[in-house]
Amino acid sequence: MNLITIVGARPQFIKAAAVNMALRLAGIDERVLHTGQHYDDNMSDVFFRELGIPVPHWNLGIGGGSHGTMTGAQLAGIEAVLMQEKPDALLVYGDTNSTLAGALAAAKLHIPVAHVEAGLRSFNRRMPEEINRVLTDHVSRWLFVPTEAAVANLRREGVVGSDVLLVGDVMYDVALHFASLALARSVRSVTFEKLGGQPYVLATVHRAENTDDPQRLRAIVHALVALTDEIDVVWPVHPRTRSALAKLGLNVDARKGLHCTEPFGYLDMIEMEQAAQLVVTDSGGVQKEAFFFGKPCVTLRDETEWVELVEAGWNRLAPPTSAEALVRAFRSALGTTGQAIEPYGRGDAARRIADILQGSTA
Repeated sequence: MNLITIVGARPQFIKAAAVNMALRLAGIDERVLHTGQHYDDNMSDVFFRELGIPVPHWNLGIGGGSHGTMTGAQLAGIEAVLMQEKPDALLVYGDTNSTLAGALAAAKLHIPVAHVEAGLRSFNRRMPEEINRVLTDHVSRWLFVPTEAAVANLRREGVVGSDVLLVGDVMYDVALHFASLALARSVRSVTFEKLGGQPYVLATVHRAENTDDPQRLRAIVHALVALTDEIDVVWPVHPRTRSALAKLGLNVDARKGLHCTEPFGYLDMIEMEQAAQLVVTDSGGVQKEAFFFGKPCVTLRDETEWVELVEAGWNRLAPPTSAEALVRAFRSALGTTGQAIEPYGRGDAARRIADILQGSTA
């Protein structure tokens, strides 16, 4: 099989690390197209270096702009590559604009689409990611589903049959493979070294619903600052969030106990997650990584796609409507654990995906 994979954003690079290795072992000819949605070193290049992902064959350099501008430019750029290369199939990950652009370009050219992390739903159509997920699922040939809940979501939408393939979560594959490597490095995270073993909370904030809403972003900042009266907070600040903070005049760098850094590479991130007392995030992937490492998590959103973690007590939702409510949620989560569950497979999702594609006739 001659396969082109679309990546564009940080979470996709992580998933691609596991799947690329499995595709190579299965003898599948994979080439990577990077849309450029995440484009600086901390958000892109470091992942290719650390995780052993092949250098992309194409980099469209399309990042920034509105959703329509970005998706449209990516769609045109991907279409041009697909028309020239005529691959047997196209593989996409998750729910970004790059995902949707790749899926639409391939579907219109009658190239079968494989969607890794299919079937997830937040049931909030105001989220751009939700629109991307739903549309991608409905034009895909292979729907590689991470959980039973995702299978049920597709069933409710009338998507059933042999194309819905419960394989597990490739992020679990990656976490298992790289967790011990992160801790065994001779050079540790600079932030980890500075903390000198003292306890801390790890926070990440990047979703537009939080960064583009001044009330929600202020609530998050004030809550994290308030929490530093009890425990240090490490906050690798996403470029989008950094820009939004500057527009609101919120200076987070000079706050005692609040360690604001540049975004971490993957190995630094999972090192910090493994040692944290609590993870606070609006990222879907970080919610799962907290669970992989047995850490309680507070999710700064009104809903989550990973409902099984909320039901099992590992994660709790805390919409950032007020700083006081967030601080209560942080305090109540510290020191807690959830039920023993195994919702994401056995760590062999990438191999199962590769085996299915290798045995398929597109």
